[in-house]
Amino acid sequence: MLEIMEYLRARYLGEKGQGLTEYAVLLAFVVVVVAAVTTNAKSGLIDAITAAFSKVKNGIDTMTISKS
Repeated sequence: MLEIMEYLRARYLGEKGQGLTEYAVLLAFVVVVVAAVTTNAKSGLIDAITAAFSKVKNGIDTMTISKS
């Protein structure tokens, strides 16, 4: 039992465990943002994000056409 505790302590309290924790926090943040965007359609947040991506796409398309 002591060996298992030592393994878990080394695994999750060391630097490798810190990286795993950071990924978990990042994943939780992304899930919260996606949930907020999909459930908050009344405020127009989805429309604003769609418009922003459309502007970026149009800018890239314009740059590509002007280089041709």
